[in-house]
Amino acid sequence: MTLASIPARFRRFRRIDLPFVVASLCFGSGSVDAAETRPGVPAWDAPAIEALCEPSIAGLRATLRTMEGRHGSAGIFDEWNRLSVAVNDLDGPLSILSNVSPDKATRDAADACALKLAPFQTELFQSETLYRRVDLAKPADASQKQYRQDLIENFEDSGVTLPVDKRERVKDLRQKITELSQQFDKNVRDDDAKVVFTPAEMAGLPDGYLAAQKKDDHGDYVLPLANPSYLPFVQLASDGEARKRYYIARFNLGRQANIDLLNQVDTRRLELAKLYGYPDYAHFVIKRRMAGTPENVYRFLGDVKAAVAGLEKSEIAELRQMKADDLHLPLDGVKLERWDVAYYQERLKKARFDVDQEALRKYFPTDASVAYTLRVAETLYGIRFVASNAPVWHADVRVLDVFEQPAAGRGGAYVGTVYLDLFPREGKFNHAAAWPVRTVSTLARQPGSPGHRTPVTVLVTNFNRQGFDQNELETLLHEFGHVMHNTLSKTRYLDEGGTNVKLDFVEAPSQMFEEWARREEALRLFADVCKDCPQLTTAQIAQLDGARRYGRGLRYSRQWTLASYDMSLTTPQPDDALAAWTTIEASTPLGTYPGTSFPSSFGHLVGGYAAGYYGYMWSEVLALDMLSGFHGKLMNPVDGRRYRTDILSRGAERPPEQLVEHFLGRKPSSDAFFKEIVGQR
Repeated sequence: MTLASIPARFRRFRRIDLPFVVASLCFGSGSVDAAETRPGVPAWDAPAIEALCEPSIAGLRATLRTMEGRHGSAGIFDEWNRLSVAVNDLDGPLSILSNVSPDKATRDAADACALKLAPFQTELFQSETLYRRVDLAKPADASQKQYRQDLIENFEDSGVTLPVDKRERVKDLRQKITELSQQFDKNVRDDDAKVVFTPAEMAGLPDGYLAAQKKDDHGDYVLPLANPSYLPFVQLASDGEARKRYYIARFNLGRQANIDLLNQVDTRRLELAKLYGYPDYAHFVIKRRMAGTPENVYRFLGDVKAAVAGLEKSEIAELRQMKADDLHLPLDGVKLERWDVAYYQERLKKARFDVDQEALRKYFPTDASVAYTLRVAETLYGIRFVASNAPVWHADVRVLDVFEQPAAGRGGAYVGTVYLDLFPREGKFNHAAAWPVRTVSTLARQPGSPGHRTPVTVLVTNFNRQGFDQNELETLLHEFGHVMHNTLSKTRYLDEGGTNVKLDFVEAPSQMFEEWARREEALRLFADVCKDCPQLTTAQIAQLDGARRYGRGLRYSRQWTLASYDMSLTTPQPDDALAAWTTIEASTPLGTYPGTSFPSSFGHLVGGYAAGYYGYMWSEVLALDMLSGFHGKLMNPVDGRRYRTDILSRGAERPPEQLVEHFLGRKPSSDAFFKEIVGQR
């Protein structure tokens, strides 16, 4: 996200036109009237944001002064939680509206207000008075002990113990990093570049895909760079030059302007780390994560590289041979290019495993896939989803209220609210992410209700309206794992809730949930939510799993490349961002291609994942290990509820390694991960 300068416990993790009609079976019976008092995403437009922004921030500063006027540590944790609630009520809506509002003026106003809010976040954690109050506090229990430790670390990382001049410089640097990061994301989000192809260049693409694309006055196809258009094209278009042209356009989003912004961010991060006495930004931030040190990250990445290097080379050799055969050329004269990989992988999977990803869309229709995901969550976690009539920012958006499943003789309690914004449109965040817009706090009372503060989460994706292939179904499950992590959290303090966990653990619950997109036991639920959908046979599911395993070498080598590149930008002497990328990508077997600028649209680099992209694989170690806690039965509600209690509900109340060990009854193991990355799990 663009909140890189905000202390860890204030970060909100997101780590993209026909109406979307969902049958009532998708969301359970009944609906919730908008008149009922449920928290949601406020319907702020640009004038509303401009009117409330400065008074809201002034109110936060007044609360800060009141807290500073009190002596001693009594009540400090409750006071802090009330302030965190007030901050969340402002920054949560701003963050989501800046990324999904169809109105550019609203997006710009949200961005502008977020910039005005950012200095307050640093001021708060640079308050010597509040630091002393927290430091003097005597925790009453384990939850308060963890909360106190997290607050103290945020004070230290914000510079409260630095000399005044350095403290001011920290504040300036954090603000500038926020501004630069926000502009980076805006450049990607607002880039409406298109690529034009003749009908002949569209050979190989299915009729449904062609019908969904726009044409110009000459009858040529005008394709955006969003995934629903781009991914099927590079997988299925038989014209290699057309794939190349689309690839180059896609990996020039943001262009040189974003490379310049990235360089400026890296320079300021290095200066920030040195103010604290650290040699580089990686040492400064990784000390608070599971990995502990950059050296541990490099050791982990080295193990990954060693495991997949041979497999990657053999996969490339196989695909290169396919290309030579396809073009009727001698092998010596053929080079496998990056825009060839998805195309020949798709052909190989179709030939070897009889898997046609486009044909899967009839098995995984979009509405049914959403309904399936909800049914899995309902079964595992003992909840139910009910459609709501709450106001939305676009006609495509659907709102679901989440309730506990009714117990004998009484109705189920309200748990939280989930928004689904699933389809691409101009000006919208163009990947897939979950925004915890409102985080839980069992300590905070909910206005107009006798209950505690409940969560609101927004799922933002850019899916095909007609149906999903296997990768898209996995993506839906992945992001819904984040949604459930935020929705089912039951932490006392807001700053410990939901996905406010260590960066190299935050992806674990979402990665684990991907497994429900590929196991027969779970996929059988499609028959319950879509009576008219064809059902995959046992043999077909086995073929899908074989196809999924293929390409592990290339996939994890790419993850190694991205993580290594991210780390290279946080060293004592980071190179120019584009030059560093070119050097690292050129060292891989597929090499690099001149004229592309992948880092200019790699938003993780300016968001909270700086010196943290390795966390995707680090989290996956724990994700795949946690699957063993289901004892081979993915739809077992007993283990599902135990997982909800031990992992999802706890947020950051305990270190993640302790939560996982408690759930598994043993220390975590990396065995399943290393089997997965070589296709042997």
